[in-house]
Amino acid sequence: MRRRKVVVLAVVAAALAVAAAPALADLKLPSVIASHMVLQRGINLPIWGWAEPGEEVTVAIAGQSVATKADAQGKWKVVLKPLKPGDPLEMTLTGKKPTPKPKPDELKLEEAPVHTVKLANILVGDVWVCSGQSNMQMSVQGCNNAKRDIAAATFPKIRLFSVRLVTKPTPQADCQGSWKECAPASVPGFSAVGYYFGREIHKRLDVPIGLINTSWGGTPAESWTERSFLEAHDECLPILARWFRRVEAYPEAKKKYDETIANWAEIVKKAKMDRKPAPRRPRDPNPFNSSHYPSGLYNAMIAPLVPFGIKGAIWYQGESNAGRAYQYRVLFPAMIQSWRKVWAQGDFPFFWVQLANFLQVDDQPKGDPWPELREAQAMTLSLPNTGRAVIIDIGEARDIHPKNKQDVGRRLALSALKVAYGQDLVHSGPVYDTMTVEGSKARIKFKSIGGGLVAPPFKDPVTPDGPTLQKCYGVADPAKLRPQSEVLGFAIAGEDKKFVWAQATIEGDCVVVSSDKVAKPVAVRYGWSNNPICNLTNKEGLPASPFRTDDWPGVTLKNR
Repeated sequence: MRRRKVVVLAVVAAALAVAAAPALADLKLPSVIASHMVLQRGINLPIWGWAEPGEEVTVAIAGQSVATKADAQGKWKVVLKPLKPGDPLEMTLTGKKPTPKPKPDELKLEEAPVHTVKLANILVGDVWVCSGQSNMQMSVQGCNNAKRDIAAATFPKIRLFSVRLVTKPTPQADCQGSWKECAPASVPGFSAVGYYFGREIHKRLDVPIGLINTSWGGTPAESWTERSFLEAHDECLPILARWFRRVEAYPEAKKKYDETIANWAEIVKKAKMDRKPAPRRPRDPNPFNSSHYPSGLYNAMIAPLVPFGIKGAIWYQGESNAGRAYQYRVLFPAMIQSWRKVWAQGDFPFFWVQLANFLQVDDQPKGDPWPELREAQAMTLSLPNTGRAVIIDIGEARDIHPKNKQDVGRRLALSALKVAYGQDLVHSGPVYDTMTVEGSKARIKFKSIGGGLVAPPFKDPVTPDGPTLQKCYGVADPAKLRPQSEVLGFAIAGEDKKFVWAQATIEGDCVVVSSDKVAKPVAVRYGWSNNPICNLTNKEGLPASPFRTDDWPGVTLKNR
C-alpha cells in the first residue's frame, strides 16, 4: 500500500510540474556552463545545452573541436577530451540551423545563419559541489574574523557559483546562478564552509578551484535525494507516505487558504488606511512548494548541475534529521549513492561535517538525538572515497550555527587532501578501534592517533546553565583536572546498562576507563550527548569522534 501511494505521489508531482527544460530558441547553455567557470581537470568533459531540433552544434576549446546535432527535443551534448590547467581559455560554440529543402518550384533557399556563443576566462582545475543546510549556506560575512578574511579574499583562480533557492516536484534541466571570480566583492555572501575549504585546497595545491554552493537552511536529507533511491528503501517509505497524505489533503487546504488570503487582503487594506503594520501573508500550503518536499531540492538544485564535471562534494547537514538518526543510517548513504549514480563519474570523493556540540550540557550520562545522528554519519564512512570533519570541540551551546567556519573548512580539506588527493598527512582525529575488559577497567584502543593521544585542557564554555565543568564534575577550575593524561567525556556501564561518568587515562594508543561505581564494565561511551564535555585529541589537534561500544536501542530508534 505504501509503495502504491509513492507511485501516486510521483504521478501527481509530474502533473503539477512546470516544464523541466528551457523553451527552444537560439543556442542555449545551462547556467553552470558560462564565462569564468572552472572545468574539471583530468576527465572527459560533458558540455551540453539546447538548440533547434536538428541544429548542428560545434564546441571548440584549447585546440579541440567537437560537433553534434540537437535531437528532436532540441537537446545536444558533446564530450571533450581531458584538459590541463594553464592560462585562461576561451570556448566558442556555434550553432548552424538546418536549411529547409526547397520545393521543386522554388528557388534554392539561403543557408541559415550561424549563431555563435563565446565564453571567456575559463580555468581548468578542480570543481567541488558544496551542499547541505544552513551551516553550509552560512556566509563568510557571518563568521568569525569576517572583515579580515573578506579583505584578503583576492583569489582570481578560485571561482564561485551559487544556485538560486528553488524546489520542484520533478527534475529540472537548468537553474539560476553565475560564476564569479573570488574577490572581496564576491565572497561575503558565499558559503563560508565552501570558501574556507576551497581556499585551503587552492593554497596547498596551487590549482584553480571551482566551488558550486547549492544549499538551503533547515532542509532534511530526503529533499536532496533522487526519488528512486527513496522508493528503493523501506526505511525511507514513511517519508514519502507523510507527503502523500499532505498532497491528498491539499485541495481542501487550498480552499481554506484562499479564504484566508481574501480575509488577509481586507486586513492589509484596513491596516494601510489606519497606518498600522500589516500582518504577513499566510503561507500557501502547497506541499510541492516546500523545501522539505522529498527530492524537491535534488530536482531543482542538484539535477540541473548534472553532468557537469566535478572532483567531488562536501556536505554539512544533519540537524534537520537528528530526530530520525536511525533512519539517517539508510537515508544519508542513499543520498550519496544517488548523486554518484546520476553523475556517472564513479565513486567520486564525498566529505561531510559531523554535527558540532550544541544545546545544554547533560549533568549525567543519558541518551540524546545528536550523538545518534553523529553515529549514523560515522557509519556512512563504509562507503568508498568518503571522509568527515569532526567539530565536536568548536560548536556553540546557544547557537546552532557556530561561527568558526575556518576550522570546519580546514578539517574538510585535510580529509580531501588525504582521500581525494592521496597526500600523506594526518587528516583525522582519534577513532575508536576496540575495547577489552581488564577486571574493573575497560581499555579502549584507538586508530588514527597521528603523533599520539593527548588531552589538552578543556575550554569551559558558557552554556545556558552556567559553567559546564562545575556542573558535571564539581570543579570550577580546569587546572584542577590535571594531570595532562586525564581525559574528559567518558562514561561507563555494567550489565544494568546504567552509565556513569568515568575516570579515563591515556596509556599509549589506548585510554583506560573505569569507575568505582561499575565493578564489571560492559560498555563505554565517549562524547555521547548533544553538547559533551570531551577533550581527547591527537597531537595534531584533531578531536576524537564521539562513539559508543554498545548497540543498545537509542532514543530515535522508532522515529521515521
